[in-house]
This record gives sequence, C-alpha cells and structure tokens, in this order.
Amino acid sequence: MKQSSWNAYATEQLEIEPLAEGVLSGKTYAAKDVFDIAGHISSAGNPDWLRTHDEADKHASVINRLLRSGATLKGTTITDELMYSINGENAHYGTPVNPKAFGRIPGGSSSGSAVAVAAGLADFAIGTDTGGSIRVPSAYCGIYGIRPTHGAVDTNGLIPLAPSFDTVGWMARDAQTLLQVGGVLLDEQGSSKETFTRMVFAKDVWALTDEHTSTASSQYFPMLHGLAQRHEQAVIAPNGLREWVNAFRIIQGLEIWREHRDWILREQPAFGPGIAERFAWASTLRQEDSGTAFIIREEARALMDEWLGEDTVLVVPTVPAIAPLLGLSGSEVEQRRARTLEMSCLAGLAGLPQITVPIAGELGCPIGLSFIAGRGQDMRLLKWVADHVSTRIKPLS
Repeated sequence: MKQSSWNAYATEQLEIEPLAEGVLSGKTYAAKDVFDIAGHISSAGNPDWLRTHDEADKHASVINRLLRSGATLKGTTITDELMYSINGENAHYGTPVNPKAFGRIPGGSSSGSAVAVAAGLADFAIGTDTGGSIRVPSAYCGIYGIRPTHGAVDTNGLIPLAPSFDTVGWMARDAQTLLQVGGVLLDEQGSSKETFTRMVFAKDVWALTDEHTSTASSQYFPMLHGLAQRHEQAVIAPNGLREWVNAFRIIQGLEIWREHRDWILREQPAFGPGIAERFAWASTLRQEDSGTAFIIREEARALMDEWLGEDTVLVVPTVPAIAPLLGLSGSEVEQRRARTLEMSCLAGLAGLPQITVPIAGELGCPIGLSFIAGRGQDMRLLKWVADHVSTRIKPLS
C-alpha cells in the first residue's frame, strides 16, 4: 500500500534532520500530533484546536532529545481528539488503517503512531499514554510499546490531557529498538540486575479476557515461569478493579476539565461522537465530591509498590480481545472500553512502567502480553523484555 493509504499522518511531509550523530543515527521516527515542533501547529486531533493555536517556537524536550541522538523526524501522526479515547477513530481526520487487522480499529489515542510503525513507515514512533494510549494501539497493531514510569520522560512541550497520569511513550516493531529509544529518553537506569526473581500473574486482570485471548496467552506461561525463580497467581485489587478504574476516571476527568475548560467554553469546539460526551461528563465533576478517588489512588499506589518492589514483574493481558471492528457503537463498545481501562489502570493509577509484547490472538489478529515492573525499573524491564522475552515469542505472520 502507498504511504498515504494507511492514513497514519496528520502532517506527512514534515521532516526534520538530526541535530547530531548518535545511537539512533539512521533511524526515522514519527511523532503523535501533540508535541511542540518548532514552526508547526499540533492539532491534537481536532480542527478547532489547530485553528485557535499558534506555531511552536521550539521543539518539545523529547523531540529535541531524539534529534540530538541521530534520529530523523518524519511526520506527525493522527490522534484521537485531545487524546481522550482508546479506540483510534477520529471523526475529523479519519481512522488510521490497522495493518495487522484490516477492518478493525487501530486503538487510540496514539493510533497514527502505532500504524506508522506497524506499516513500516517509521522505525519507531512516540506518543502519549494517560489511560492506555500507547499500550492499546500497540497491542491491536501487533507492535511493542512502553508506557514509562510517570515522570521518567520529560513532558515539556506536550499538549496535556491529565498531567498526573500523562506519560510520553514509544513504539517499535522489535524489542531492541524499543530498548535503544529507552536508552535515549530515560535518565533513570534502575537496577543493574538483568532479570526479575519473582513473577506474579494477576488473576483479576486475566479474568477480563475472552477465551481466545486467554488460550493464546497461556501458551507462553510455561516459558515465563522459567524466567523467574518464583511465580504465583494473585488478585491484585482487593476490592475489585472497577473501584480502581472509577477512581482513575474521576481524577483524570477533573484534570482534563481543569486543563481545557477555558478553551472549550471560549471556542465551543466541535467534537466527534464519544469525545463530546466525555468532555460533557468531565465538566460535571467537582473536586470537593471526589476525595474518595484520591484516597483509592494512594492506596493503589502503595499496594502496587508493595507487590512489585524492585524485583517482581507483574504479568497481565494488554487488551481483553482482538481489536473490535470499525464503526461499532452502543453498549458493546462501551463495555469493551470499560474492560480495557480496567486492565490498563493498574500501571496508570500507580504510575508504573508497562511494556506490551505482540502475540497472535483470535483469527491471527494481534493482542498483547504485558509486563509491569516497579517504579523506576524502566530500563531493567526494557532489557529483560528484549533479551529474555522477545526472543521466545513467536513472530506475527
């Protein structure tokens, strides 16, 4: 297919040469259309945002760091509107075409970035992950993706969604490239150890998958057992994952409305289906009524820190099933979205690093097998996945 046929790009012709030679020399990358790029206006997936904002006067920190490491920026990619979705369908700019599951959604909100990588248009891509926006499209498009520890990568020059959850993540077709990019973007090196001695399989998260996804994933469990001295199954959220995801949604909604209220009220932007309803819901939230959500977040963070420490890796599915068909609506779509957010809220609520590894699911469509490590263990997790996990995973056909 022609490059334009994938509909991955918001600005396809944008190209910026490296600022220096480095470890990423010779590699190209695409950037989700939410980063400041000097002389460019980022759309955040919405024409009214594009119309009402000015060109950036300098590069976002992550753009600058990648350029100084030898990578060439080629194109900005389509995102869900203001990053407030995990489906990847944009009512204004169209939906990027999932190269590994034709007729199915690519996942969002870093949809264009995932498609650019999966289609071979870029060696890697950067995006953002607040509630699953790197992990979900990576899984649906059959590539590797990482959401880092919150705060591990500088977000300066990023259009915010919910700052206490926002992270800059990246995607690649292979684990070694994912690791290389991590070496550039991550200052925190974590433990010098190369493996994890303990592995925990989250029973309550695995219960959210369909039968096909559970069967496809479980074939790798014996191999994973061999990568740790101890392994066990456990329920992670004692009062249920729904309590955790509800807390996440409320805090996220409060922050989203705080960040974008003035612009929305002033400009009255046109939002597509689903996005408009979410912003309307966020506008009804009140800080004074949300104290319980913040308590639950602190409890979840403490519990996840206790579970993982510095030497445990948590094994979870990335998504409940293969990507849904394009154009679906109604209660079925919302139920899928809710289950997906329940899965992704563990790392999101606790601010922990998570890597999704592509495996084949139902009908040969991609799904993701995910690994969550302790706070600041990003580079260790990247090395472990690259050296020990990816080499034992069957490549997607």
